[in-house]
Amino acid sequence: MQFDKKTINRILKENKEVFEILENYDKTRELPFQRKRIDITLSVATINKLKELKIKTGKPISQIIEEKINKGKNL
Repeated sequence: MQFDKKTINRILKENKEVFEILENYDKTRELPFQRKRIDITLSVATINKLKELKIKTGKPISQIIEEKINKGKNL
């Protein structure tokens, strides 16, 4: 199947984000929606606050942290 330049440019424009994700994957072998486990050290007070939020919201601690970071709010 042959596409003309206009069709190719339209497809690229409509799917720009997907092409950027794939380009980044070629470089890093990581997708932005992949999850990765890390070890961090937190104070006992912070851990207790996170546990309280987990109970109140019913969300996993990792999801609470991600939401707070993505919203730019402090824990």
